[in-house]
Amino acid sequence: MRSFLATHWKIVAPVGVALGALVAYLAIGVFGVHTLFIDDTVDEAGPVFASGAGAAPEDTAPPDSAPAPADSPESQASPDAEDSTDPDVAPEPEPEIITLVSGSYIDRSHPAEGTAHVLTDGTEQRFLRFEDFATDNGPDLNVYLSTAPPDADEGAFDDEFIDLGDLKGNIGSQNYEIPADVDLSRYRSVVIWCVRFGVAFGAAELM
Repeated sequence: MRSFLATHWKIVAPVGVALGALVAYLAIGVFGVHTLFIDDTVDEAGPVFASGAGAAPEDTAPPDSAPAPADSPESQASPDAEDSTDPDVAPEPEPEIITLVSGSYIDRSHPAEGTAHVLTDGTEQRFLRFEDFATDNGPDLNVYLSTAPPDADEGAFDDEFIDLGDLKGNIGSQNYEIPADVDLSRYRSVVIWCVRFGVAFGAAELM
């Protein structure tokens, strides 16, 4: 009997180890279960456009500099200097960021919260920005612009879509540039899409 049990154990033990290794491989390597328990937090400032909109103002004078004395050479205007300011010409307006569309996230296969905004400076350049954003983490999460509404059937989100790239973090503010040739009027939602399993974690309507 003992010999039988010993032989049986010698067979079962390696099989059990192999099965355990297979389960671990599937859970971590294929299904990415561990990502559900790890948050990737980001905190990006607002986007900066090519026009300079969104950039922090430059400090042109050192903070410790003092004005030159009235009789110093620096304070004397050159006799050949001309006033280049034309009172009849209005100054160029500073580039300004405006919100084209925005929407709040709703839960899909996972909880999701926060807002999605499409920002522009009046040029063809546009950014998608998430604020107060949070969802569960997971494997292969991407940011889609989809023609389907946020409450559509699960399989509709990846029928017609624009992939803006990997989700930078499942928590926090972040920016994604939208290609200039994308016609936003065709896309009704922003979707956090799990490419590996074909499910939406959350979606926001582009109103």
